[in-house]
Amino acid sequence: MRVDELLSNKSRPLFSVELWPPRSAASETRLTEALERLSQLKIDFASITYGAGGSTRENTHALVVRLMRDYGLPPVAHLVTGAHTRLELEAILARYRQSGVDNLLALHGDPPLEGNEALEIGELSHAIDLARMAKFEYNFCVGVALHPNGHPSAITPALDAQFQAEKLAVADYAITQFFYKTSDYIELVDQMNAHRVFKPILPGIMAPTSFSTLNKMAEMSGTLVPSDTYERLAKYRDDSVSFQKEGTLIAIELAAELLEYGAPGIHVFTMNQANTTVAIYESLNFGS
Repeated sequence: MRVDELLSNKSRPLFSVELWPPRSAASETRLTEALERLSQLKIDFASITYGAGGSTRENTHALVVRLMRDYGLPPVAHLVTGAHTRLELEAILARYRQSGVDNLLALHGDPPLEGNEALEIGELSHAIDLARMAKFEYNFCVGVALHPNGHPSAITPALDAQFQAEKLAVADYAITQFFYKTSDYIELVDQMNAHRVFKPILPGIMAPTSFSTLNKMAEMSGTLVPSDTYERLAKYRDDSVSFQKEGTLIAIELAAELLEYGAPGIHVFTMNQANTTVAIYESLNFGS
């Protein structure tokens, strides 16, 4: 099932998740445990990340195929320009097509972890270039990433909004980086509409599980964490169980506000942990 077809069904909002390919036996076990629980939910699709510099390339492909074969979940394969030549990207796209994959999330991503200076930014300089290739040459349903708080490398807010709108105009839909203020999402939608781009934008939701994880992810993505979010979590700094419960509640409250506003669904960054995702799903009555 193509994500654009799912989004065309206006009768209900979508519920989708992001998963990480395993890097070790322990992470494989955790992923399998999460999949067993998540497969019991009515999940519309699962996006599969692509490690820094393409470091999980084969694991990403294996998990994408596994989701289709073993769980009947429509996968969205992440792919990055910053780790590959054009010929490599063409080979990856063709391989996914041969495997029956319809959906791709086109990203710039991180450069290779070591060694190849020629590919520091990739032969395709921007995610929009990969989006065009995947959509028009290989007939993928293509999603792109948007940044409600601005791309970390943005020169000015105005140029950032312009570039994000141009990227979304090529794609079929977008998934945002995580954020914690409903107004950030509304402002992003308004910016895209001001540029005459009206494609669906799925808000990305991440429940904080620890300060270290929250700070690291926020720094990498350019997300601005509001002071009141920090204050709510700080009460449970030394109580990891209560911290995660409060983090989950923050995510549930945000998701509920977004759905009330009219977001076409929510996309949960699971970090391969099922408990938070199940709590969000059940609290918002997605299974009813």
